[in-house]
Amino acid sequence: MAWVFLGIAAVFEVIFAFSMKYADGFSKLGPTLVTVVAVAGGIGFLTLALKTLPVSVAYPIWTAVGTLGTVVLGVALLGEALTAVKVVSALAIVGGVAGLKLASA
Repeated sequence: MAWVFLGIAAVFEVIFAFSMKYADGFSKLGPTLVTVVAVAGGIGFLTLALKTLPVSVAYPIWTAVGTLGTVVLGVALLGEALTAVKVVSALAIVGGVAGLKLASA
């Protein structure tokens, strides 16, 4: 169940990061409320996942999925450029998280 909690936390992390763009410095109420709820949801579900998963694995996965999801949504929904440097950097994040998971096994 911890991995499910971590997955839910990661989705909230993506929503949090992405909704901040639309909150416009917390000047727009709707997106600001989404941001606050997403922060609480992400941390709440991460906390549940950490009851059984090691923090050295769960936290990096949470942040990595949030980072990668935000990059994908930025490209898909905001028209941000997907450069070779971004792709290589995203792959480095995935490799680093995979290495942490392998090291904890």
